[in-house]
Amino acid sequence: MRSHSVCFALLLAVGARFNLAYQDTPWCSPIKVKYGYASCRSPHGGYYKNVLGTKCDIRCQKGYELHGPQQLICQSNKRWSGKVLCKQKRCPTLSMPPNGGFKCLDGAYFNSRCEYYCSPGYQLKGDRIVQCMDNKFWSGKPASCVDMEPPRIQCPSVKEKTAEPNKLTARVFWDTPEGRDTADGILTDVILKGLPPGSHFSEGDHKIQYTVFDRAENKGTCKFLVKVKVRRCGKLNAPENGYIKCSGDGDNYGATCEFSCIGGYDLQGSPARVCQFNLGWSGTEPSCTPMNINVGVRTAAALLDQFYEKRRLLIISTPTAANFFYRLQLGMLQPAQCGLDLRHITVIELVGVFPAQLGRIGLKLMPPALALQLRLLLRIPHHNFSMVVVDKHGVDKERYPFPATPAELFTLIDSFPLRKDEMKLQAEGGQSCP
Repeated sequence: MRSHSVCFALLLAVGARFNLAYQDTPWCSPIKVKYGYASCRSPHGGYYKNVLGTKCDIRCQKGYELHGPQQLICQSNKRWSGKVLCKQKRCPTLSMPPNGGFKCLDGAYFNSRCEYYCSPGYQLKGDRIVQCMDNKFWSGKPASCVDMEPPRIQCPSVKEKTAEPNKLTARVFWDTPEGRDTADGILTDVILKGLPPGSHFSEGDHKIQYTVFDRAENKGTCKFLVKVKVRRCGKLNAPENGYIKCSGDGDNYGATCEFSCIGGYDLQGSPARVCQFNLGWSGTEPSCTPMNINVGVRTAAALLDQFYEKRRLLIISTPTAANFFYRLQLGMLQPAQCGLDLRHITVIELVGVFPAQLGRIGLKLMPPALALQLRLLLRIPHHNFSMVVVDKHGVDKERYPFPATPAELFTLIDSFPLRKDEMKLQAEGGQSCP
């Protein structure tokens, strides 16, 4: 017990001496660093950390930076060797992206968050939200606003039209669609694929496409159909032993089909029929019947009128049936009957000399007086062999004093203007001789 009292007395004595020793030593005011702290070391250690010679290292909190010396020393004038301040760190001011902007919660200070946004029609490229970090840099990549949205264009609805009478096309109009860019409103190009408005469209469906581009080369497209209909009655066929020639497409509304028969046949029924709006044909169905030659007429002119625009005539005249040229000519024509029919040739034979003369058309016999009139009308000699070619208009085209081969006759007749049209129709109908 006595030893403890002695130790306590000694401590009191030492403390008294210490206080007496530093009673005259300068003291600095305690360091207070807002948003920071000081780590001090006294030259004598111990509790006294703001006496003369004390050194304090200054540190700032995270997000703050030191302005002033990093170390302060307590001086003999009872002042610290400098002044310090911890200021909040600040990142560089963000650049405003073209066609956009940003909003920040706390400016550009540490821990502040900024959010980018873009104007209508633009899309953000980069990080939408950035934060000011302790290293005074913004997190993420700088954002930009780019035009990635395609322009808008609205096409009209389907355009349907029916062709007018006797036409296979229809003229179709529409308003050219206008594009609209959602960003800056500027379009650089408009491309049309298909026929422009006001064009004549053929029967069927036609795709029309418009494409627009903006300055960022984004494109917008719209499509629609143009539908053209042709009212049709259904195809007509040529009558047997006849021809058909139609306008337009042959069965479209307003088309006219004309009918004709090959030589030696007469047309019965409507010579022309028209495709009507109700999709039916006007008139009655035509047919071609064998030509009925009337040999009982009184004059040669009346006989020839029956062949006008229908048949060509090959008139063979001989003084007797035993005439060598006559028999030779008939012998050459007999195997060429197909070629004669193809060229619409009717053979008329005038045999004998008045009053013992007769005429023959196929199996029909002509009265002697009619045969005599025909010789006189065409000035055909009575006592010699002679052959006359008469065209469909009753014109005397060629005379032969001697027999002619079928090839010679056919070459002559094929040179006639009307014959060229006949050959075209016959080729289309597949008519030919073996």
